[in-house]
Amino acid sequence: MALFTKTKKMSIMFADICGSTKLYDSLGDEAARKIIADTLNLLTESVKRFDGTVIKTIGDEIMCTFPDAEAALKAGVDMQENLEDANDEGFAQVPVKIRIGFHYGQAIMEDGDVHGDAVNVAARMAAQAQADQIITTSETSKLLNAALQEDIQFVDYAPIKGKGTVEIVKFEWKEDDATQMSADIPNAIASIGEAVKLTLTYKDSEITLNSEREFAVLGRSATCDLPVKESLASRQHIKIELRRDKFFLVDQSTNGTYIQQADGSEAFVRREEVPLVGKGQISLGRAFNDNPQELVSFSYVTNL
Repeated sequence: MALFTKTKKMSIMFADICGSTKLYDSLGDEAARKIIADTLNLLTESVKRFDGTVIKTIGDEIMCTFPDAEAALKAGVDMQENLEDANDEGFAQVPVKIRIGFHYGQAIMEDGDVHGDAVNVAARMAAQAQADQIITTSETSKLLNAALQEDIQFVDYAPIKGKGTVEIVKFEWKEDDATQMSADIPNAIASIGEAVKLTLTYKDSEITLNSEREFAVLGRSATCDLPVKESLASRQHIKIELRRDKFFLVDQSTNGTYIQQADGSEAFVRREEVPLVGKGQISLGRAFNDNPQELVSFSYVTNL
């Protein structure tokens, strides 16, 4: 007899480790089991960070729920980015990849488990996903905010029992290589940049941009020019670059960037760019009314 039963709308997500059989074949049972356990722990951290609940782990797969579509998507991006970071740092003998599928809909919660059509659809989304992908239904993607919907791409149509044909979409979570995005400045105009400089300060770290150092990458990754320990930041969240006599902040993140000038005025950018002038503060992914602690200060100086 069920102790607790409740029906409600939620996002159901499945995150599956790709190629786990090959891990066992190539590394042996003990090493492969440890890699899978460590990966599932990494995914669990992302679930908790975005107010999700781990329902269960099934071999090399984790099943979890979230209150809405946006929380599920951001947790999925966090999973992918954290695993990519871990792979870069030699997390395992071989790179580990995951595929993610989720869906928002009516589900039945019963004794700590979740059942219903929404669960079946979410499982089908995960089965359709490839390594490094985050897949959902078009129906679910329409619940995301407008900025996140800009990174949704059509994938295919899939028949699902009891649901007919469902449109499948993916979220493009991977950021462009920020170092490749930097524009080269011709020598003929580089001298203009000698008269301007931008100082960026984060805790005990400081870097200065000028004609000798024309750009910097800021984000959560340790490989950034200025790593920022903000949980809502993307791996390579922003790039700041010098073009002629101006410095531009180029956002390439999932959660966007908040900029506050010395006079208190604020701006928000996502997948856009904005010039930096005067003095102020930059918050990666977290709004100023949320009292962010991991702030980057900037100061622009010109002798033109």
